[in-house]
Amino acid sequence: MPPPVLLSRGIDPLLGIFTGCLAYYLYETNPRTSLPADQRLAALVQWKWAKWQRERNDRPVALETEARAQDMKGN
Repeated sequence: MPPPVLLSRGIDPLLGIFTGCLAYYLYETNPRTSLPADQRLAALVQWKWAKWQRERNDRPVALETEARAQDMKGN
């Protein structure tokens, strides 16, 4: 017996993702359960993005410092 399928194999996952995103949006914006602005998903994503950019910008400096240290040890 084939497994039950709501719409089709391709549309079922999309419907699940859409339903989950809609439920989370309603959870964040519902007046009874709304989160403070600093605890919302958008604020978390902005914080993580800024942290990633800082680490990415610091990486070339760290690699250059390591290369200089290795050159000094080699000479």
